[in-house]
Amino acid sequence: MATNLALDPELLDRALAVSGQATKKAAVTLALQEFIARREQLGLLDLVGTLEWDDTFDYKAGRSRA
Repeated sequence: MATNLALDPELLDRALAVSGQATKKAAVTLALQEFIARREQLGLLDLVGTLEWDDTFDYKAGRSRA
């Protein structure tokens, strides 16, 4: 899908330099992937304190080969 965007040339040059990508398209694609991953990770923080924890659970017991 072809898309025309008006991007800040200085930001694009910096993204290209720090990403190590060979093309502007590759740098923008990587930046979008990292942006999405970061936002999805932030959503995990909403779960902190919402899960119940069983202090009596013995995870090592399930590993026994008896």
